Amino acid sequence: MRVPRVYLDLPLSEGTRIELDDNAFNHCIKVLRLAEGAPLTLFNGDGLEYPAELCDVAKKRAAAQIGTPQDPGRESPLTIEVGQAISRGERMDYAIQKSSELGITRIHPLFTERCEVRLNNERQEKRQRHWQQVAISACEQSQRCRVPAIEEPSALTDWIGRVDAELKLVMHHHTAQPLASIEPPKSVALLIGPEGGLTEEEVEQAIAAGFQPVAFGPRVMRTETAPVAAAAILQYLWGDLG
Repeated sequence: MRVPRVYLDLPLSEGTRIELDDNAFNHCIKVLRLAEGAPLTLFNGDGLEYPAELCDVAKKRAAAQIGTPQDPGRESPLTIEVGQAISRGERMDYAIQKSSELGITRIHPLFTERCEVRLNNERQEKRQRHWQQVAISACEQSQRCRVPAIEEPSALTDWIGRVDAELKLVMHHHTAQPLASIEPPKSVALLIGPEGGLTEEEVEQAIAAGFQPVAFGPRVMRTETAPVAAAAILQYLWGDLG
């Protein structure tokens, strides 16, 4: 049986006993029905895995005894930040989930001119928490030990003006620039448009901010497919999928 991997947003250290939070308790005890003494793998996003053993199991609480941590070396040497135009419901969830599995470092949800989603402050905070949990779950499944940060949603113009990466790319199907001609970078910022695509003005603004237009093949991909395909290609070329 595969040892369950559990994320805890808490400091973890060898030889200590730590109380499981509500999410971890529900998953381990109520869903998986683990018994006292069951092995766990804990992680908190610091890049390490912490083997642990379930202990002190009660009706509404449980704890874990932590063993010696290790670095499994599953993080890519390539840093990828994605500026993702916000899409509706499951489409945005899919983009975040699969991008997290493919090793991206950070996701910036963006409001663009053709973005159909509008969020007030309360809904924005709720969606950001939900998206962060999607990324956490993807890391639990894919055995990553660092969790991509899901940033506060912002305007496209704000993000392209402040993002810092060695190579900045904007998905734009009207270009044929081959990626193989680009010097291998250590960090990439990738801009993905909404379902209706970025406007020509937005593409021009991105180019003025240092982004290079690039197409990943001859076909036009959906907004939730684009970051997944792009991340896979970038990881193959310059990361750890090659």
